Amino acid sequence: MPKTMSRKVGEQIRKLRTDKKLTLDKLAEEAGLSKSYLWELENKNPPRPSAEKLAGLAKALGVTVDFLMGTDSDQDLVTAQDRAFFREYQQMSAPMKEKLRRMKKLLDEK
Repeated sequence: MPKTMSRKVGEQIRKLRTDKKLTLDKLAEEAGLSKSYLWELENKNPPRPSAEKLAGLAKALGVTVDFLMGTDSDQDLVTAQDRAFFREYQQMSAPMKEKLRRMKKLLDEK
């Protein structure tokens, strides 16, 4: 990953984290990372984070890895959130999917 890519990833992580009002501690916990490693990702140019670490961060932030890395120029924040939600939805149990469909139906009625 070139320097500019690493920097962009760190800036993107920090922006999403602060927009969601998450502390370094909270995001690190949700992503399964150490606070110090997350700080390095945001502020330095560490070696390439693994796909697993990026996936954990993307999931915790509710976006896609492509969005974090800036590799999909057609993907804005809302699209990234939608894609992340849909991927999560696909892995849900049938009863949970049914609950969400019922919730959507209730929301549509209002």
